[in-house]
Parts: sequence; C-alpha cells; structure tokens
Amino acid sequence: MVAAGHPLAVEAGLAMLAKGGTAVDAMIATQLVLGLVEPQSSGLGGGAFLLYHDAGQKRTLAYDARETAPAGATPGLFLQPDGKPMPFQKAVVGGRSVGVPGVPRLLEVAHARHGRLPWATVFEPAIAVAEKGFAISPRLHAHLGERKEMAADPVLRAHFFTSEGAPKPAGTILRNPEAAKTLRLLARGGADAFYTGEVAADIVAAVRGHANPGTLSAGDLAGYRVRDVEPLCGPYREWRLCGMPPSSSGGIAVLQILGVLSRFDMAGVRPLSAQAVHLLSEAGRLAFADRNRYVGDDRFADVPTAGLVQADYLASRSRLIAPEKSMGRAQPGTPPGLRVAFADDPVDEVPGTSNIAIVDRWGNAVSMTTTIEAIFGSRVMVRGLLLNNQLTDFNFQPLEDGKMTANAVAPGKRPRSSMAPFLVYGREGALEMAVGSPGGSLIISYVAKTLVAALDWRLDIQSAIALPNMGSRNGPTEIEKGTELEATLATLKAMGHDARAIDMPSGVQAIRRTKAGWEGGADPRREGLARGR
Repeated sequence: MVAAGHPLAVEAGLAMLAKGGTAVDAMIATQLVLGLVEPQSSGLGGGAFLLYHDAGQKRTLAYDARETAPAGATPGLFLQPDGKPMPFQKAVVGGRSVGVPGVPRLLEVAHARHGRLPWATVFEPAIAVAEKGFAISPRLHAHLGERKEMAADPVLRAHFFTSEGAPKPAGTILRNPEAAKTLRLLARGGADAFYTGEVAADIVAAVRGHANPGTLSAGDLAGYRVRDVEPLCGPYREWRLCGMPPSSSGGIAVLQILGVLSRFDMAGVRPLSAQAVHLLSEAGRLAFADRNRYVGDDRFADVPTAGLVQADYLASRSRLIAPEKSMGRAQPGTPPGLRVAFADDPVDEVPGTSNIAIVDRWGNAVSMTTTIEAIFGSRVMVRGLLLNNQLTDFNFQPLEDGKMTANAVAPGKRPRSSMAPFLVYGREGALEMAVGSPGGSLIISYVAKTLVAALDWRLDIQSAIALPNMGSRNGPTEIEKGTELEATLATLKAMGHDARAIDMPSGVQAIRRTKAGWEGGADPRREGLARGR
C-alpha cells in the first residue's frame, strides 16, 4: 500500500511494488514524482526524515536528511545592519535561505541498504511525468495564485505562469524537460550527479548570484552526509511509538503530548468535545514550552532528549493540567539530564511539506516526511528543481535575552524541524501503523490528534485523519475553522482558553494494520490518496 500527497505519486510507488520492489523502492519513485506534481512542497532540492521498519530484521531505522547550513553561514545570517532580524519574506526569497539539500543522498543511501530494483528503474515514472507532463491540480493553481509575485522571476514565470504573468490554469499540462534531464543524470550517475559536477555548479551559481545571495559552495554540496540516528521510541498505553530524534522536535513533542495524556481516560472523552480540545491543547502547551527552550541540532546543542520523554518527568508535567481550567501559557520544565540553560526560541516553521507512508509485500514499511520548507521554497529554480529555504527555520537572532538559543545558526548545523513521521508497534512488537503529516509547526498537533483518534477513540484511519484538528503551540488554543469544533469555542473560553478557529490544512497520510489487512488513509484537506494492491 502507498499513501502520498498526489495520485500520480501513488501510482509511481505502486508500480515499483508491482515490479517486486521494496517500500524504499516505492518511496523513491513516489518522492521523485511528488517533486514534479507537488513542487511547492518537496523535491530533490529539499530535505527529509525517514523511518524504516525492517520486517526481516525486526528493527526500526531512522535517517536524518535535514538540510545543513553552509560553511559560510554566520550567526548573523538573517540580521540587518542595525542588528534587527530581517522581515521573514525578505529572508526566504533567494539564495540566503538555501541549505544543503539532503533528499538526493537519502534516496541513494536508503536504496543501497533497502532497495531491490535497479536504481535507474525507480526513476522511470518521474522521468515520464517530467517529459509527458501532468495536469496542474486546483491546489497547485491556487498556491500559484497566492504567490503571483513569483512571476517576476523569469525562470519561474516560464514554468508556472502564462506570458501575461497569470498562473497557468488548473488542468494545463505542465511539462518539465529540465527536470527530466536532471533526473536522467541522477539515474545514470547516482546522487553524486547532484552533489558534484554540472548540476552542483549550477546550484551554487544560482544561490550565490541571486540578488539575496547565500554562501553555498561546491564543497558544501560535495560534503553532505545523511545522519544515521537512533529512532526515538516511547510507550503509549499498550503501544510503542517510534519517531525522529533531533534535529527534529517532532518526535520529542508528540511523545511528550501522548505521555502527558497517559494519565487521562482519553477513550472516555468524546472526540469533538471541549474536553478533547482542552486536554490535547494543554498537553501541546507543555510540549511546545520544552521544544522552544531545549531542542535543536544535538550535534551543536546539548539537548536532554532522554529526559524530555522520561516517564516520571512526563507524569510530573501532566499534573500541571487541571481538568476544567486552562493553564494559559506553559513554562518549560526541568528535564533530567539538563546541563545547559538556553533561551526560549519561539521560531515556527511555515506550512509546506509532504508525507509518504508505504508498506510492501514483506511487511517492510516507510514513514517519511519531506519538504522544501515554505510553499515553493526559496523561489530559486535550478535545472527544473526548486531549492529549499530551510535556513529560515533557524532562529534569526542568535541571542534571546542575552542567552544562546538551541536553534541558532551555525556552519554545518541542521535547523530545528517539527516533522514527525511515526511508526507504531503493538504489544507483540508487530508494526501497526505508519503515519505523518505536513504543516510546519502544526505537524505536531496533527500527528498527535491522529494518533489519539486512532488508538484511543478507535476510529478507522481515514476517520482519524479527517477528524477536525485541534491543539496548541503554547499560544492560543487552536481549532480547525469551519468544523464542528467551532461549537466548543464558548465552553473553551469559559475554561480560560484563548480559543481561536484557524485554517489547519493538514496533509496526514497513514497506513494501519487491521484484522482484514492494511487500511490506508489520506487527508481530505489535500489531494492525496491511499491505495493498495
């Protein structure tokens, strides 16, 4: 089964499974097509976090392919001459925000370790889509309409806009011959064809030659490496959940939310009630308070990861939740193992990203969240590929109240992420679920809600995904606009919540084991699909 953000990407993954490929073979084909048909969200110019369930070895593997800051990046990368942070959009657009992409090397490493099909074979669906084209979806058209200023860039204008500068209409066949050439180079030469040679030279030239230039160099690209990391696993009732450790905050935060909720009878709470919103948002406040204080790239910051998810610590945090009254703004705790006091870092990622969940015939599984960060990334397009703006996920200010932040810019450092792919295991150790979502810092709320809905409220996976979103990032209590949850606003405000209805366009993809086999779910808020064979 394949669950992903666009039907053509799902077809590509299923085609690899039909050829006898593994979940990783299918993931590569799916990702490559997503980069073409959902170019605003992910692609070879971005980064990803991959969890892999190896059914034969009965083990979980985690790969951190987050982008890295170039060697020339300084703590003042996003500071203006007066020392104040740049306006966000000024920082995003151009070469300044581009980190060293991780996706091409991740695909190669994962294929070498877990693939069965020839490397060139998994490129065939994407090359066909790039050459023959695909119909622009209403969602892609809408995003282009929201960012008409991109038409000022001649490369973007030629690809996405009409000669008059209007977004190409939905249904227009969009071809990408430049991407097809790049994909063919990688199919023949592996990831080195991206990180060295003519492609790398063009990327460096585009980044450094932009009006808002970055420092990315040929050495930065050639030196990129995927990190093998230990998956971060923890209990939730009878299940064992495994997510990503830093440089993502998503694994820690989701495990904290669920750990804090463990003392509550969530099964007895109505899914669309004010009490459901109250508990999920209060747990979210506590998780985000810790996230914003303690989490960054753990090669550069001393992150007390084990302490943040320790059972006794989470139990003590849980006791801060009152059944009928919001705590307002949560303060960070003091987790075991804490050695360094950082300043609070309120930086949040903007919504973008895509998610892929796959299970193959052997029971191997992939949960991968992949991104170029903001919609259309840095708006720099090279050889048919959009480059990320991932460096804007760093805190623009290296110091807050005179203290260093865990997420300050540094050469070679990975910016903090909220991406939260998860694998869920049952009591006997069998894989039960692969799940994840796009959505910037809201990813944490989306994944936590889906897990509670599936595990506590026993909803089928599609219903769990479709359930209205709710949570808090240690600010307002957030419920999904235009849903039944709006009926809870008055009750929540009476409980002391600063409750607001906002757009919460999650893009959860998930696959779950049932007695009858695997069931898949795709978020109805986007154009994704889940299909098995």
